Amino acid sequence: MRTSPLRGLAIALLAGLPAALANAAPPQTLRVDYTHFGNARGEHFALERVVVEPLPWPGRPGAELDESGLGKYRFEVVDRATQSVVFSRGFASIYGEWETTGEAETMNRAFSESLRFPRPAGPVQVVLKKRDRHHDFREVWSLVVDPADMLVETSAPPSAGALLALQRSGEPADKVDFLILGDGYTAAQRGKCESDAKRLMEMLFAVEPFKARRADFNVWGLCPAAAESGVSRPSTGVHRRSPVGTTYDAFRSERYILTFDNRAFRDLASQAPYEFVEIMTNTNTYGGGGIHGQFATVAADSAWAAYLFVHEFGHHFAALADEYYTSDVAYGPATERIEPWEPNATADPKAAKWRDLVKPDTPLPTPWEKDAFETRSREIQKERRAIRAANRPEAEMDALFTRQRDEEEKRLGAEKHAHDVGAFEGANYEAKGYYRPQVDCIMFTRDRVPFCAVCRRAIEKVIDQYAAAR
Repeated sequence: MRTSPLRGLAIALLAGLPAALANAAPPQTLRVDYTHFGNARGEHFALERVVVEPLPWPGRPGAELDESGLGKYRFEVVDRATQSVVFSRGFASIYGEWETTGEAETMNRAFSESLRFPRPAGPVQVVLKKRDRHHDFREVWSLVVDPADMLVETSAPPSAGALLALQRSGEPADKVDFLILGDGYTAAQRGKCESDAKRLMEMLFAVEPFKARRADFNVWGLCPAAAESGVSRPSTGVHRRSPVGTTYDAFRSERYILTFDNRAFRDLASQAPYEFVEIMTNTNTYGGGGIHGQFATVAADSAWAAYLFVHEFGHHFAALADEYYTSDVAYGPATERIEPWEPNATADPKAAKWRDLVKPDTPLPTPWEKDAFETRSREIQKERRAIRAANRPEAEMDALFTRQRDEEEKRLGAEKHAHDVGAFEGANYEAKGYYRPQVDCIMFTRDRVPFCAVCRRAIEKVIDQYAAAR
């Protein structure tokens, strides 16, 4: 009898386990696909399907419960027999972002989402929770999942092509399993997809703390074949039915790349061991996106791919907030100043989450040349909108961004507190009332400054959660 490619991969992934652990092979991966729908005034949920994925659960034994406190949402898997929580994860979602846009005030929309966890031995209660205004998690939906139900989907998903082991550092259970998933690459462009994935992987591991923690990662690649090259960009009339369904102009923001085809994305991704995913689009127009616990995206051929890859992965991997506030965004302003749950933004400069990193002589809030920075940023944004409105060549946008990078790097590097951790006003898309930890960071500008100390610490905590101790 022939062994299927996915079955063979599962066997190969388990082959390195010691004989003593032969009876403790990882469980299968169970996935609940559901629809999340509503508007700014209310949200609802409906089950789509329950799926057994083709590969074993890649997670670290003993790390089933998420104690990070991250995410706008959280789900818990409760054993029905013992009433104990056997698995939990915090996450954000496309719906959770969309409900803050103006569109959510005028219409209903539906988005497909997924919850993945180790396949249980018996029936479980899956409980979905959402933060209230005080940041306490409150139940918003619950359903019973029986892994023995005859309607649980066990068929193989459409092929994503051969799995690439871009970096194999150890067994999936011992490492952070990171998937780079190509979209918009034709079969003839598979070589380019592989080359792009390797190039972007090296960009990530050139930046701390990923550089120092590289051995804690497995990196996998998939290049599903597209019928035509590229992905959708509706603002220019370009529409593509790419395998993963990624598109520019998400929430009508020209640079924001997401996929709204969750089923296609999950079916393809399930053919690799993964906990985190970066979708790499075969495009050169500036763009990307990142949602905590879902996926990140990057335009592989953009002149700014290195920055985009690392910045957006920061959102997805460690729930880092955007620290910039002068660029156009799709979201409405906050109606009240409550403490953000993200680790690198605060509404209280004197009691910031990172106050242990602040030197005693650093003033809080921390002064910086904010007015001059904002004046110049507004001028840059005006030029940016003009370039896009006229659909001028991408090289003009790249030149503008290069000029902006050089100016901001020089300006912010000359600040009195340029190297201090403090509380600098302007973060989380807001000019007033929110504060970031350092005057500059990958989460704030496109210049060559690395992650700030607070972001680095947040990333390390997530690595520690998923990788076995060395």
